[in-house]
Amino acid sequence: MWMTPTQLQSEIASLVPLSHDHAPDLAEAAADGELHRLWYTAVPAPDGIAAEISRRLALQEAGSMVPFAILDASSRAVGMTTFMNIDQANHRAEIGSTWYRKSVQRTGLNTAIKQLMLSHAFDTKDAIAVEFRTHVLNRQSRAAIERLGAKLDGILRAHSILPNGTLRDTAVYSITAAEWPMVRANLAHMAAR
Repeated sequence: MWMTPTQLQSEIASLVPLSHDHAPDLAEAAADGELHRLWYTAVPAPDGIAAEISRRLALQEAGSMVPFAILDASSRAVGMTTFMNIDQANHRAEIGSTWYRKSVQRTGLNTAIKQLMLSHAFDTKDAIAVEFRTHVLNRQSRAAIERLGAKLDGILRAHSILPNGTLRDTAVYSITAAEWPMVRANLAHMAAR
């Protein structure tokens, strides 16, 4: 297996393999800001956390996802993220299905987590590219992806059907191995601020 469960850590946050032990913290995190009410995201409702953990762990068992709990400096689970759509043969993966409790958004935590994940993908796993995908109307997510230094590859129009019946246009971004040194320097600069 190319991408496997691991633990990644920085001074302000860490990523640990997702487990049902994280459910109480994640249910509280999902309630913070009621992010599950945003129609263009897939943040689980607080009472859906256990099922979401089970879904992600099943995808890990199938080899297509490596899910993490995002822990803050006090080791409290404040969100989830994954390496997903893992292409073992071509050393490509998507960083996605990421969400954070409202109170830690815009605190630098996302930058630290993405720095950990990108460093792991490119420096440890020799990825050739890492993708990011989001709903074309999710402006906050798109701005965060662009701040990382990812480039827009394009828009997949009418890409999928959302639970409310609307069609999702998906904005696809990526960072390639050749771009990683520039992105790494940008992330270090952002973290220092």
